[in-house]
This record gives sequence, C-alpha cells and structure tokens, in this order.
Amino acid sequence: MRIGMPLASLLTTALATSLAAGGLAVALGGPASAATLDVTTAAQLKTALAAARPGDTIHLADGVYTGNFKAATPATATARITLTGSPGAVLTAGGGYGLHLNGASYWTVSGLTVTGGQKGIMVDAAQGVVLDGVTVHGLDMEGVHFRNSSTDGVIENSRIYDTGNDGRGMGEGVYVGTANTLSDRSDRIRILNNTIGPGVGGENVDIKEGTTGAQIIGNTFDGSGLTGANYDDSWVDVKGNGVLVQDNTGTATTNDGYQTHTQQAGWGCGTVFKGNTSTLTGATGTTRLAIDVTNHSTACKTTVYGSNTVTGGNGLTNVPVTP
Repeated sequence: MRIGMPLASLLTTALATSLAAGGLAVALGGPASAATLDVTTAAQLKTALAAARPGDTIHLADGVYTGNFKAATPATATARITLTGSPGAVLTAGGGYGLHLNGASYWTVSGLTVTGGQKGIMVDAAQGVVLDGVTVHGLDMEGVHFRNSSTDGVIENSRIYDTGNDGRGMGEGVYVGTANTLSDRSDRIRILNNTIGPGVGGENVDIKEGTTGAQIIGNTFDGSGLTGANYDDSWVDVKGNGVLVQDNTGTATTNDGYQTHTQQAGWGCGTVFKGNTSTLTGATGTTRLAIDVTNHSTACKTTVYGSNTVTGGNGLTNVPVTP
C-alpha cells in the first residue's frame, strides 16, 4: 500500500502512519516516490519486499525473521531500493534460499545476517545489486551466488563463513555464474574487502566459465574448510575471463592459493594477479603454489606480477612473472 500526498505537502510535512494489515509502519518525506518501511516481523518483511518501489528503504529491527524471503521488483540506478538492518537482524531459513533477489535490479542489502538455509543470498537475473556489510553463515551450500546473467553486482565489507554443511563440497563463499554452461553471463561482479572463512566447504571464491570481468580485491581468505570434494583445493578458482585478483591475503589452504582452469575452450584466460599475499604453510597437495595456472599460452594469457608474495609451499607460480 502506498500513501499519496500533494508535492507541496510532502515538501513541508513528514507523514507517518500504520498500515492496518500487519502494522507495517510507513514514513514518507522528501521525494514523493520514497518511503521508509519499518518492519519487526517475518510477515511484515514479506509484505515490505513485495510492496517496495524504487527509492524505498526497508529497515529491519533487530530480531529473528524466520522463512524464505524474496524480492522481485526492480529498482533503478538513480532510485535504488534498500534493505537494511544491523547484524542483529537475522534472516533464518530451514532450507531453500535465505534471501532471493530474483530480477530485483539495483537493490542494496546492508548490515543484516542471513543463516540457516540451503543457500544464503541468491541473486538471479539482476543488475547492479550491492551487498554491503552483510554476514552470511550456517548454510548447507554456498554463501552468496550471482547467477542467471546478474551483472555489475557487488559483495563488499562482508563476512562469510561456515558454509557447505551438507558435506558435498558445494559450499563456496562467493559463487559467480553457472558450471558447465556459457549462457550465464554474470559479468563484472566485484568482490571487495570481505572476510571469507573459516569453515567454507568449497573455494572461498569460484568464478565460472562464461563470466567476464570479475574483480576480487582486498579480501581475507581462510581455506581451513576446504574438503577436496569437486576439486576444491584453493581459495580462489578462476574459470572466467578477464578477472582481476589483487591485494588479497590468504591462509590455510590444502594445496594452492589461487588457480585458473579452462573448463570450456577459450575460457579461464586473461586473469591478472597483483599484490596478493599467500601463506601456504601446512598445505599438503601436489603443487602447493600461490598461483597455479593450468592453461597458459599466447591465446590464453595469465599475468602474475612480482608484487605477489608467498610463504611456504613450492613457490609463487608456474608461469613467468611480470616485474
């Protein structure tokens, strides 16, 4: 439900009311298109997610919100929809997705916690989604997944841990794209300044074939949850093209720090590694490299700069190093 007022009144008066259905508080002020929806229960949250329009903010009070929550209304680049709360606002699911942004372009999700489901935050077919300062943990499978050609998304300043609890090795911290297909063009995803691990039952970050232009910058990786299932034996596995991996710090891997692979012809190429700090102490795998490049040729280049460093293991990389 949306309450309309003449523009002149909106410029001079802040209106607050309570919707009869569920007591969802709606505060209007400033632009006529913007509302703040204050919610305190799971039912109110579902109503707010369905009712939100471009420019709106949904504010979660601290508490536990039990269920599977879905947003499907797109916002715009100039009038984003924001879902926000503190880490004490906890979305908890018994299965399925904790929070599903399905076609919900230009949403910002900030501050809150997602736990208890099959997957934490799923972004499907959405542009410009920003996940900022969220906590994602306690999941059967992956923490955050950008899928179905979700482009220009960001996961930043967040904490992801304790994933992959079903034991099948499908607990990646951040997963971009879809395996075994080139039709999922989840391009230009930025993974910035996050803490991923411990207890992540897959790679901390997995960039799939078919995706281009991901940036993985300033993160802290802990691979102590790696299981070896589905070949997960590194913090980051790059199978997409044109990926930048820069200024990350990693510890506790079973084998390598970073890997590139060609799962489909012409993919896994153009990755650039700069300024990453890798500690491989305790790794027991066969290669034990900070940066293990499995396909390097004139047609499929990987650039490893000398600013990358490694402690332990068998060395920095298996390709020429660029000063």
